[in-house]
Amino acid sequence: MAKCTACERLREKFPEAVRGIEEFRGEILVTVDKGQLRAVMTFLKESDGTLYDLLVDIAGVDSGTESPRFLVVYLLHSMKYNNRLKIKIGAPEGAAVDTVSDIWKAADWMEREVYDMFGIEFSHHPDLRRILLPEDFSGYPLRKDYPLKGVDFDKPFPVCLEEEKGNQTDV
Repeated sequence: MAKCTACERLREKFPEAVRGIEEFRGEILVTVDKGQLRAVMTFLKESDGTLYDLLVDIAGVDSGTESPRFLVVYLLHSMKYNNRLKIKIGAPEGAAVDTVSDIWKAADWMEREVYDMFGIEFSHHPDLRRILLPEDFSGYPLRKDYPLKGVDFDKPFPVCLEEEKGNQTDV
């Protein structure tokens, strides 16, 4: 495995929080205890030896029948050191994950997207509501138990779309 200064510092500072470190194709993935997420993320952002000042993305994963069912993966980047690091936590179904939106402002919409697609809640999020789908949408489409064709695939499009289609003229 390539030398990972941030991994070494995390193991020193949070030995009980680091559950595992993996490398695949030059990318480092650190599995962290869900209860220590905020402390680890604050350390990674503010520590002089790491300075992961950019939250690139947050992704949800539905592992189906495995336990915990959901994973949340954070992709971090240090502008100063030009390093990338992935942090992964497990989230059992129905359990909330601590928000990092106050650590990185960009997490606000990213966490809303994970909530909207997977139903993973983020505790203490300032505005946790759907961002991509309408508020009255039923279910979470990226869950493995969501029907592949959607729940209302057999129903016609809304009448307003049909009327709009009828008002178009061929050119």
